Amino acid sequence: MASIRRTHSPVYLDRQYENGAAPFSPSSTSSPSQKTSTNKHNSSDPKTSRRGPWRRPFFQFLAFFLIGFLLGLTPYGQIDDNTTDRFNFELKPPIIEQSLQKREESLQKREEVTLDVDGVRLTKEEEEMDVVPRKLIIVVTPTYNRAMQGYYLNRVAQTLRLVEPPVLWIVVEGNAASFETSEVLRKTGVMYRHLVCKRNTTRVKDRGVHQRNTALEHIELHRLDGVVYFADDDNVYELELFQRLREIRRFGTWPVAMLAPSKNKAILEGPVCNGSQVIGWHTNEKSKRLRRFHVDMSGFAFNSTILWDPNRWRRPFSHPTRQLDTVKEGFQETTFIEQVVADESDMEGVPPSCSRILNWHLHLDALDVPYPQGWVVQKNLEALITLK
Repeated sequence: MASIRRTHSPVYLDRQYENGAAPFSPSSTSSPSQKTSTNKHNSSDPKTSRRGPWRRPFFQFLAFFLIGFLLGLTPYGQIDDNTTDRFNFELKPPIIEQSLQKREESLQKREEVTLDVDGVRLTKEEEEMDVVPRKLIIVVTPTYNRAMQGYYLNRVAQTLRLVEPPVLWIVVEGNAASFETSEVLRKTGVMYRHLVCKRNTTRVKDRGVHQRNTALEHIELHRLDGVVYFADDDNVYELELFQRLREIRRFGTWPVAMLAPSKNKAILEGPVCNGSQVIGWHTNEKSKRLRRFHVDMSGFAFNSTILWDPNRWRRPFSHPTRQLDTVKEGFQETTFIEQVVADESDMEGVPPSCSRILNWHLHLDALDVPYPQGWVVQKNLEALITLK
């Protein structure tokens, strides 16, 4: 039988095969034994096949990580390396460091002012001025149980709240401290001290004498340094008055406008001044020859060191400075002032020329009418007109 043998067509030699396969040829076909030998040869080095793909990216990642870590530790400011302490580093941004240096230089620098006077060269160094603290104002207010007490205390408190600190308000009551007064003082927002006068004031016409003496004893005992002012609760005060008190060195006085007891005219009582020098007094004819100093109780103030440091002011009296209850009513002011100053040369007119009225003394009390307990009316008021 004749055999037919087909030769390979040359057309198939140029055909491309998928997946990179070689064209069919006798040599391309291998036996299973050849495939097994080839697989064994390829898997003979497993280490080379495992570390080949990931080794290079790993080292690249490690290199970039180290570079970023070192850049993060590098400071962007300036490092001050002191030769005395090599391990003491202080990091400062350049802008902040320059501002701190300029500030230190401005504080240490002293400005020099040069003047030429008649060919003589004068140099003045301007030192940094120290801030002088404000004087303490010690306001003494005697008070007692009456219908208008709450209104008066709140009115004085609202005025003192507007005064620049420091201000100390000493409120003195007789016999015992009332709950109503304590409540008013706690709500004012003013620094205060609530005192009680233990003296029996039932037989004294002016109960405020012993109450003021209680405050003076407290000031002397605690050596309070400031300007003492007797401010009765029924007076009306200008805010400028308390600002002027801090200008007093030893003893200051000013005119006071008063409503006469008859309430039909006003009386002006106080000093007549030439600048800050006291040269006379405003007064009425009846008391002109009897009183030495014609001043109202709320028309003067004095330095508190007069009470506990008499050697500083060379006072002639060795006994404590107190108001007297043995003199007639209306003479407590002049007898007290005589213990503080010798004459008008030791006084200061406030304000200069004493040209302004800074407080008013009014007599508007309803006598023998107490306030309700706790400021609460227990019974309803009787209605005079019924509502329809």
